[in-house]
Amino acid sequence: MRTDQMLARLEPVFARLDREPERPAHLQTPQMSRHRVVLLSATLAFYLVIVVLVLTTSWLVRLDWQIMFFRPYEQWPQVHAFLDYLVVLGQRGPTAVMVAAWLGWRSWRQHTLRPLIALGVALLLLNITVGSVKLGLGRLGPHYATQIGSAELFAGGDIFPSGHTANAVVTWGILAYLASTTVTRRVLSILSGVLSLSVGATTVYLGTHWVSDVLLGWTAGLLIMLALPWFEPLIARTEAYVFGLREQWRRRLEDGRVSEPVAAALVPLLSAGGKWQPGRTPGTEDGAPAAAASQAPAGHSPALRPAAHAHQVSRQHVIRSERTPITPGGSRRPAHTERASARGASARPATGG
Repeated sequence: MRTDQMLARLEPVFARLDREPERPAHLQTPQMSRHRVVLLSATLAFYLVIVVLVLTTSWLVRLDWQIMFFRPYEQWPQVHAFLDYLVVLGQRGPTAVMVAAWLGWRSWRQHTLRPLIALGVALLLLNITVGSVKLGLGRLGPHYATQIGSAELFAGGDIFPSGHTANAVVTWGILAYLASTTVTRRVLSILSGVLSLSVGATTVYLGTHWVSDVLLGWTAGLLIMLALPWFEPLIARTEAYVFGLREQWRRRLEDGRVSEPVAAALVPLLSAGGKWQPGRTPGTEDGAPAAAASQAPAGHSPALRPAAHAHQVSRQHVIRSERTPITPGGSRRPAHTERASARGASARPATGG
């Protein structure tokens, strides 16, 4: 019952989608070109270099400590309030809601689920790749560091790479990835890059991340965006599967509408206490064999007129409760014997004594 109600509520949404324009023909799916493969390889090499530099406690770790001792939040306190709001643009919850709302509107207008599915795939890859490295290396942040000059690895932390930076790259970069034109894609790529670097620098200013965390987070997000075309076949299959489910829901709704007249004819029978038996016309009871069925015109089955037939049946088999006999007209009070005898005495003629 709940499933049927949910399908009935989704039917207006499906009808609205059918009235919307189809996906524009000029929208092309990004391909894994040679240029993209070269960029992906270079980014992956840079990613591995950063990890090795941190693991070996190299000059990059010393730079992390120097900036931590510099304490940027104490050097420029006047921008602290603004940067507290700016760093929200790298948090997964608010940014995912904003971007999903925009991509949902695009999916609605273009009659395609590809933007939303691409966002879901990108965020899933982000959680798997960045989350596994965070938990595997277990690095502590600047505020929780215990040994000066140490990389603070395998200590139960979860800040390497920077999740804020990687999330900013993926969440805002997906808008550039799904852009309709080349110019729009380039502009959005630049804006998302600047925004992700700004979010990363803000985390360093606030003292929540090392510089190496931000570099690795930016590289991790870029790797996901460069590798996303490899997942386009999966996105297309998922979209086809969802639309296939929609067609199945529609057929179920149509089957439900066809069975409504039958249900309307059965409800009065059940409410009146009637029971159908094989070889017996529905709507007839004991002592009334097929009276209504015989009055039906030729070529018209009673099943084709369920409402009228049910009305006749309900009127034929209404059982009224027996009533007590009605008292005859006049006063219902019993006659008074004394008054009757007095009236009789006054009516007799008087006799002399």
